[in-house]
Amino acid sequence: MLEEKTKQEQQRLTPSIGEGVHNVQSRYEYVIVCGCFAASALCIWGCFIIGKLDHQINEEIRDKELRVIGANGDQLGIMSSADALALAEEKELDLVKIAPNAVPPVCKIMDYGKFRFEQLKKEKEAKKNQRVVEVKEIRMSPSIDTNDLNTKVKNAMKFLNDGNRVKVTVRFRGREMAHTSLGEVLLKQFGESCAEVATVEKGAKLEGRNMSMFLSPKNSK
Repeated sequence: MLEEKTKQEQQRLTPSIGEGVHNVQSRYEYVIVCGCFAASALCIWGCFIIGKLDHQINEEIRDKELRVIGANGDQLGIMSSADALALAEEKELDLVKIAPNAVPPVCKIMDYGKFRFEQLKKEKEAKKNQRVVEVKEIRMSPSIDTNDLNTKVKNAMKFLNDGNRVKVTVRFRGREMAHTSLGEVLLKQFGESCAEVATVEKGAKLEGRNMSMFLSPKNSK
């Protein structure tokens, strides 16, 4: 009797255990499916964004009507996308949508590969010509000697000739704070020494134990 009860109990429990395993497996598969769906959606969204960064060209253009500009800039009028594409293919060029928000959208017939090359070339050249203006700092004490002062003036002029701004700082220590007027005289002298290549952007100003002024290159805009 005891053995039969034990077997019956085992049979009763077995489906519950199997059901639990099935539930866990189902949840696991659900997580995998959801994860794959999210990854696919993200991938599709990323491709959509990348596509939007470029122009629509040739067969990608499916508008009913287009305002078309010729390769030489001539206004060719309004026509169907099929006619515009045929015209571009006849000239062995591309049909490129340049104003998608216009009504109707504006397309131009051009060599798209050459156009992209020229655009990238211009962007590269623009980045090359960009100058990052830095602020260089010259530090000195109010008791600086003439030789050291001349050296610092030369360094400042070099920075200014390179197109950078210069912050000139006089640092007061201890009892030197009682003679801050010496700093004003020193900074004025420094500015006059650089007057050939610089203008005083901000005059001498005392902040804590530091008195500073800013110089800008004369050719800066």
